[in-house]
Amino acid sequence: MNKHQRNNWRDKLHEVIYEADTPSGKLFDVVLFVVIIASILLVMLESVNSIDAKYHRFLNISEWVITILFSIEYIARIITVKKPFKYIFSFYGIIDFLSTIPKYISLIFGGIHALAALRALRLLRVFRILKLARYLGASQLLMNAIKASKAKISVFLFAVLIVAIILGTIMYLVEGEENGFTNIPKSVYWCIVTLTTVGFGDIAPQTPLGQFIASMVMILGYGIIAVPTGIVSAEYTSQSKQKQPEPTPNIHLNSQSCSHCLAEEHRDDATYCRKCGKEL
Repeated sequence: MNKHQRNNWRDKLHEVIYEADTPSGKLFDVVLFVVIIASILLVMLESVNSIDAKYHRFLNISEWVITILFSIEYIARIITVKKPFKYIFSFYGIIDFLSTIPKYISLIFGGIHALAALRALRLLRVFRILKLARYLGASQLLMNAIKASKAKISVFLFAVLIVAIILGTIMYLVEGEENGFTNIPKSVYWCIVTLTTVGFGDIAPQTPLGQFIASMVMILGYGIIAVPTGIVSAEYTSQSKQKQPEPTPNIHLNSQSCSHCLAEEHRDDATYCRKCGKEL
C-alpha cells in the first residue's frame, strides 16, 4: 500500500468519524448516539441488584462489547488525524478516553465500571449531529451573564452564610440538645437547608420561639432564592441589549472537520481550514 492509498483510507475514515454532513457520517453519528444511550442504560440496570442478579451475564457481556467498540472508535479517531495529541488532549478526546477506560479498570478495582455513566457527556455531540450549534449562542449569552454577575452573587452568598451561622447559633441556644440541635454546625446545616426550602427532615424545632424563628427562616428563604435569579436576569437583559454582530448572509457552514486541528464549521466552498490554514 503506497502513501497515497494510506492517506486515502485515512481521509475516508476521517470523513465518516468527524463529519456529519455526509450520509456515512450521519449514519455513524446516529449509531454512536444509540450505542451511548444503550451503554448508559446498561450501567443503570446493572446497579439494580434484582436485575443484575438475574441478567448479570448478559449485562456484563453487553458492556464489554460496547467498551470494545468504543475502544476501536477511540483508536480510529486518533489514527485519522494529522496531530493525534491535539485530539487526545481536547475536551472530547478526554471525555472519549474517560468513557472507555472504566470497564478495564474494573478488572483491578471492582465497582469502578459504574463510572461508565460518564459516557453521558458524549451526548454533547448531539449538537453537531442535529446541527443545533447555531443555537448555542443563547447559552453563551447566559454564561456571560452569570460571569458578569459573579461578584454580586459572591457578596450575596457570603451574606447568606453569615445569616445562616447567626440563625443556626440562635436555634442551638433556643432548642438545645434535647430537641435534636446537638451542636452549632448541625444547627447551621438545619438553617441552610431550611433557607433553601429543602428541609432537614431529621430535626424540627419544638418550642414556640423556635417554631417562630423557623417560620421566619422559611419565609426568608423564598426571598433569598429570588435575589440571585434577579441579579442574573438583569445582567442577561443587559447582555442581550448589547449590539450583536450580524451574521454574514447566504453563507452555509458545514460540519467538515480539519484533520490537523479538528476545527469545524467551515464554509461549503472552503479549501483551507479557517483556524490553522491547512488544506481541508
